[in-house]
Amino acid sequence: MEGAAKFLKRIGPEELERCLFPETLALVAAGGRGGGHLWVGARPAPYKQEGQRVRSCLLVRAECRGALDGVPFCSTLKGYVTMRLETLEQEQHQSLEFAAHPIERRTRMVQQPHGVAVTVLTREGKAEPHSRDFSYGWASLGGLLGEAASLLLLRVLARRRAVPPGLIFPAIDSEGHLGTVTYRALGAQRQPGGSAEVEVVVLERAVRTKEGVPAVWHSSFLPSGRLARQLQVGCPVLAVLQDEDVLSERAQAEPQPAFPKQPLEWEEDAQLRSWFLDRKEELQASHSTYTRRHPELAALLADFLQALLLRQPPDPVLFAARFFAPFARRHPPGPPFASSRSPPQD
Repeated sequence: MEGAAKFLKRIGPEELERCLFPETLALVAAGGRGGGHLWVGARPAPYKQEGQRVRSCLLVRAECRGALDGVPFCSTLKGYVTMRLETLEQEQHQSLEFAAHPIERRTRMVQQPHGVAVTVLTREGKAEPHSRDFSYGWASLGGLLGEAASLLLLRVLARRRAVPPGLIFPAIDSEGHLGTVTYRALGAQRQPGGSAEVEVVVLERAVRTKEGVPAVWHSSFLPSGRLARQLQVGCPVLAVLQDEDVLSERAQAEPQPAFPKQPLEWEEDAQLRSWFLDRKEELQASHSTYTRRHPELAALLADFLQALLLRQPPDPVLFAARFFAPFARRHPPGPPFASSRSPPQD
């Protein structure tokens, strides 16, 4: 899962900013019966743990409320996530409101210095609540992806319209068990959307643990990253986007962040500074490796700069094109670059 952890580091702040918007879908049961909603939203927010300084992060919230086989249910999610999609704190609440025997479960996950602590509180009927505690060290959590972070990652993948092969992360399910979450692209499709068909990209998300039954979701996204349809495999309830404005061509424009631009003082933010330094070291190592594998680069560039400074041509781009033309073995004779002084020709 090391590759998946590196994948998260390459998601930039601007890419996440484009995914910060609220959306609402209607729940439709088997037979077309409506009732209920799915709401998901994300926005910047401060986060503070006891004894620590305030951190800038993203607040992700979601609510799904409806009825399953006539039984009312509700599921809510609240999570604080860094710009690296690292979960700082997350709380999930699920309830099935059976008339004689209601079931309720709360799952809270908090990042700690040693790793992640999880508390699961379950209540059935009128019995006393039952609490279970789990603790996982960082050694087993490289690239851990929480439920809230997963909602943002899905939007990022949808906007890119591509999922790298073998994209898998450690994950903790609502019962506190450590497992994996995998992502897979199911391709582009045309699906009914309002009064017409819309083009969507379908992504699969699957959560698996040794203790529980796998949970698989198929989500259809518009090019803007907005959710058009979502279903959980084996569940008769479907979430469908019904907002004609969002489904129309006019709404496919890139959503703008709903907050003013702030100066990025990355040197003052430990998280951003660490991110910058990690990326800088990664690029420096990659560049050094490439130059070691191609020692002829130094001589080639030195010859070019020497010729350029000796002749001092009025058009350095055209000069570079002619200088490097003999090295282009697979191209026909002629300058491979357009002159910086002449307009491009058709």
